[in-house]
Amino acid sequence: MMIDDLTWQAIAQRDPKADGIFVYAVDSTGIFCRPSCPGRRPRRDNVRTYPLADLALKADYRACRRCHPERIGPPVNTNLEKVRKVMKAIDQSDESIPDLAALGRIAGTSPFHLQRLFTRVVGISPRDYADALRLKRLKALLRAGDDVAGALYEAGYGSASRLYEKSDAKLGMTPATYRQGGAGTRIAFTSAPCPLGTILVAATAKGIAALYFGDDEAALIRELGDEFPEAQLERDDRALRAFVDKALAHLAGKRPSLDLPLDVQSTAFQRQVWKALQAIPAGETRSYRDIAVAIGKPKAALAVGRACATNPAALVIPCHRAVGTDGALHGYRWGLARKRRLLEAETRLKRSA
Repeated sequence: MMIDDLTWQAIAQRDPKADGIFVYAVDSTGIFCRPSCPGRRPRRDNVRTYPLADLALKADYRACRRCHPERIGPPVNTNLEKVRKVMKAIDQSDESIPDLAALGRIAGTSPFHLQRLFTRVVGISPRDYADALRLKRLKALLRAGDDVAGALYEAGYGSASRLYEKSDAKLGMTPATYRQGGAGTRIAFTSAPCPLGTILVAATAKGIAALYFGDDEAALIRELGDEFPEAQLERDDRALRAFVDKALAHLAGKRPSLDLPLDVQSTAFQRQVWKALQAIPAGETRSYRDIAVAIGKPKAALAVGRACATNPAALVIPCHRAVGTDGALHGYRWGLARKRRLLEAETRLKRSA
């Protein structure tokens, strides 16, 4: 997520020498390009980079139809090519995932070196990558209407028991419920004006499922329904009044922390990042790299940025406290202006304490 000056210079100058070294994705368009793309230059705070086009594709960006970044040949960097081979092997594993020793043989390196190399480039370990890929396959199959048992095995799960044991943490509900787009799940929501525009709070019986900021209440409600189109969305201002009051008190500086119960979907890596964000005291910030170090993945700063960008519960998971290595503010799901105001308010509160 962090764009250093040299990388941005290569993008701004359309430097063809940078082609094959990285691709850049633009959040506002959902498209990724090669550095030399002749198209219009994006805003810097909307840009994130990936060392491989494959990673941009897996992050659900679409390849630019003008510069075709997906057609760039194998990277000159042999380390990146090793990672590409391993990703391909994991992608093509229909059932059992190759173990680290087998993946090391595919890459032509030791398992230990592969683990470090893959984590440095991709941001997560081969095992975490494989788990995330299987979960993505499972979600797609369930959404397509496959029966649960068939979807589990087709996605590569050898046993249903382990997934069901952890389904709350991974899917936010059981696989059968997720298959139906959240059918049968009641999600109550409410909204209210706040210093940052409009705040929308949604919750299941277990806790906060979403906390959004925006300018358009209708747009926020549509966003809430995107993940679970068949869920029973009900406006319940009274039931969620306590949650909203706590959030507004936090925004007003009357509550330094916002320890509300959560019921959000996440991967194992996202949970690590979000837990680290919750450990940052109000009025302080940490760089994406600092957070990566804190969770034991020092080379995963880019992946940390992505986890921040997909945070569904503003304030409760304080991703606004994540900044660039130089202290500069980078992308925020609800806009950089809101991020800046949140940090300024927390800084004032800390100084007055």
